[in-house]
Amino acid sequence: MNSTKTIGIIGGGQLGQMMAIAAIYRGHKVITLDPAANCPAARVSEVIVAPYDDVAALRQLAERCDVLTYEFENVDADSLDAVADLADLPQGTRLLRISQNRVHEKEFLSSTGVDLAPYRVIRSSSDLGNYDFSVKRVLKTATGGYDGHGQVVIRDEESLATARDLADKTLCVLEDFVPFTMEISVIVSGNGTDLTLFPVQENIHRNNILSKTIVPARISQDLADKALQMARKIATEVQLSGTLCIEMFVAGSQILVNEIAPRPHNSGHYSIEACDFSQFDTHILGILGQPLPDIKLHAPAVMLNVLGQHMEAAQAFIQAKPSAHLHLYGKEEAKHNRKMGHVTLFSEEPDQVEEF
Repeated sequence: MNSTKTIGIIGGGQLGQMMAIAAIYRGHKVITLDPAANCPAARVSEVIVAPYDDVAALRQLAERCDVLTYEFENVDADSLDAVADLADLPQGTRLLRISQNRVHEKEFLSSTGVDLAPYRVIRSSSDLGNYDFSVKRVLKTATGGYDGHGQVVIRDEESLATARDLADKTLCVLEDFVPFTMEISVIVSGNGTDLTLFPVQENIHRNNILSKTIVPARISQDLADKALQMARKIATEVQLSGTLCIEMFVAGSQILVNEIAPRPHNSGHYSIEACDFSQFDTHILGILGQPLPDIKLHAPAVMLNVLGQHMEAAQAFIQAKPSAHLHLYGKEEAKHNRKMGHVTLFSEEPDQVEEF
């Protein structure tokens, strides 16, 4: 029996590239859909060049593939539904729709029973009337925000005015700013029935962009178990296929869920070298409905993001530490704050590993 499949990936960025590499190792064929002919995935797969919501192009992709998946959550769910009868879409579009809208996401997470930071839905600037500055809060757009875009931290009258302008333009969520001690995330993969979980990851952000991931997170076993239990609860609720990342805050003895990403995640890149199976391996196994392995971390590890302004520093780092693993995604232009690659190295002393 021929078990080789053709996998269609919507999105040809670095996540699509690394998904494709994991699929190719297993003998599968990959076709990617992306608006850019020279996207990172073009180095390892055939590319259909078209916008993500081009139904005719999605139909062409679906007709040529056995299974469809996506590498980021800004894929148009309606367009995906329109071609779902042509190829298997194990992830479905429910999780995609939930993660595309912060209001839907908060309501879904609340329904699973996990803890969240206090929040309110803001439909217009009038919902911010008689504003109380005694609690620090952040206003986030319901849709379209990433890496800190579409957010306003309300500190004073000036930032409140900015927030009111934003609230009149689009649906928003107002979250209490949690005095957290650490940001963590959990990667979980499913095959529709079973789950496998990666160790809890500690994440350090700079200017709202992930800078450094430390694994395992430096938290108590009790807190780690609580985070893993929450991830399992969320993944079970959606009968997860593929990989899902759940971002959380540690606030004292509490774990608060921040948001979910229905795909492999920047904070899980360390798993390529540091675990016996990567988040991309388990994503491919999961969407194909194959058995999932228990994940083993070989040794404590650190992952550093390489942004456009870090390219020289990353090369110097690798020269000085030849045991570190450098991944460059093949993006042609090294723009400021653009994710160009990452570095993973094993270390028992994560504080000694300086960010770029």
